[in-house]
Amino acid sequence: MTGSQKTLKLRKTPKQKGLSILKTILIYGTIFALIYTAVNWWRQPVMPADPQLQLTDYQGQRLDLAAMSTDKPTLVYFWGTWCPICTYTSPTINKLAVENNYPVVTVAIKSGNNQELSNYMTDNNFDFTTINDEEGRIFADWQGQVTPSYVVLKDGKMTQGLTGIQPLWSLKLRLWLSSVF
Repeated sequence: MTGSQKTLKLRKTPKQKGLSILKTILIYGTIFALIYTAVNWWRQPVMPADPQLQLTDYQGQRLDLAAMSTDKPTLVYFWGTWCPICTYTSPTINKLAVENNYPVVTVAIKSGNNQELSNYMTDNNFDFTTINDEEGRIFADWQGQVTPSYVVLKDGKMTQGLTGIQPLWSLKLRLWLSSVF
């Protein structure tokens, strides 16, 4: 075999190159998905043994999360006015709340007093129900580690927990899955 014949034999066809690229994408995509899932599982909030599910929002309205979650799954969103990622996720939560297909309750962590929170909500045109966790006690009870964090409640029990940026379709899918299973 001559040198040029060896070179020709080692060159990949466009189809082989495409399959090689696809294989690489699938391998790295799978590794990323596994790592992302493991980190998300590790950082997710954990429902307390004796959770306080009867709370008052920053406007003085009483909320019973267990009762809210009996008809449909309820999304609980932990966030803060100081959280840079929350500036991207809160508009998505607002859209979900406005659609009114599922109850949405948010917990603003260490975001100032009720007036400061009210001003922030008004300035950002947020209409979602919000509990002001001024001291961060509620979030600490749920062993929250990062904001934003999310919990899906069904019949007063946590069915799912997640963290980070979540697209609207993902939140809707999780709520729907909690209503089915």
